[in-house]
Amino acid sequence: MSLTVLTPLLVIAAAVLVGTVLQRVSGSGVGLVVAPVLSILLGPGLGVLITNMTTIVSGFLIMLAVWPRIDWARYRVLGPVTVIGAIPGAWLVGQLSAGWLSIILGAIVLCALLFTVTLPQLPRWEGRTTGVVGGILGGFFNTTSGVAAPVMVIYSRLSRWDQQGFAATMQPLFMTMGIASVVTKLLFGSVEEVGQGHLHLGLLFPGIVITVLLGILLGGRLARIVPPAQARAVAMVLAGLGALGALIRGTVQVVSG
Repeated sequence: MSLTVLTPLLVIAAAVLVGTVLQRVSGSGVGLVVAPVLSILLGPGLGVLITNMTTIVSGFLIMLAVWPRIDWARYRVLGPVTVIGAIPGAWLVGQLSAGWLSIILGAIVLCALLFTVTLPQLPRWEGRTTGVVGGILGGFFNTTSGVAAPVMVIYSRLSRWDQQGFAATMQPLFMTMGIASVVTKLLFGSVEEVGQGHLHLGLLFPGIVITVLLGILLGGRLARIVPPAQARAVAMVLAGLGALGALIRGTVQVVSG
């Protein structure tokens, strides 16, 4: 295997592994870590698509491990409406250039991280309407940027959702969002990079499954000794660096193009 093929594969594997470990420990991390890195490496269209594929696998496998703690009543409110948000997200991805997609991805991640860190005490806002709005926005942001966790964190704080139930229920939600994002983007033909170059989704997917399994095993062991708050802090730092890189790359592409 040539170096031009091996290097991207190793970077993808490393990003997916780290993101999965952080998601297993803290409940989120795959989208935050993987999307900016793969956006820089592969372009925002294919990078976010592979991120969506990763969240399908990681969400499903981690869901099996945390099944007893999942709040299925909340999932039934949030899960189905994520498809509504994915549809305009997939359309938008097909309309914008790679440069603008990189700028949007970087800006969304950086703003989400800033808002999450500085988020004040929010008023209590429960009910089905809050869940529907949160699910639609989560589906939209997951499709355009691969990052839905900050939106769901805001929803959890508005609804006073306990952390343990939230972290567990996010796994089937991530899986559902990932499926909606991949299907809608493929139906819209939004990602032109699919099938081009040396990276083929049919070959990547089995590798993603293996890497996610390894990340879950490592994350399960680390979860016994690493506090979730520390894992979230690491995820946020890595996500911030990746988002800054994507923002710079996109800006250069737009200015030079």
